Amino acid sequence: MRGKILSLVLAVFASSASAQDRILDSATFLDSVLDKTLGLALFGVRLRIYEDGRIEGKGFGRLVTGLWRWEEGYFCRTLTWGTRDLGPNCQEVVLDFGKIEFTSDRGTGPSARFSLK
Repeated sequence: MRGKILSLVLAVFASSASAQDRILDSATFLDSVLDKTLGLALFGVRLRIYEDGRIEGKGFGRLVTGLWRWEEGYFCRTLTWGTRDLGPNCQEVVLDFGKIEFTSDRGTGPSARFSLK
């Protein structure tokens, strides 16, 4: 069960979206996430995003790896959690009171809200 929950969270990249400051370009995105850890304490998720397009971290004790790029105003990523390929997804990104929220399917799907530390 925990695996299914984490899979859903990572598939998004959990709360509802609220439009605060939408990030529209990679430079603003990188200013927000470089040298920080994106965390979801409830699920034991800790991720780092690197300027060279890598995503690395852990979730429920398993390695999380992936690649990202910025495309037409969206954060597009592929992720692997342990041996499970979570596939590609392009997401809307919003900064909201010191947290960063990713909404899957170009802003129409589920959301995940991460702390930034």
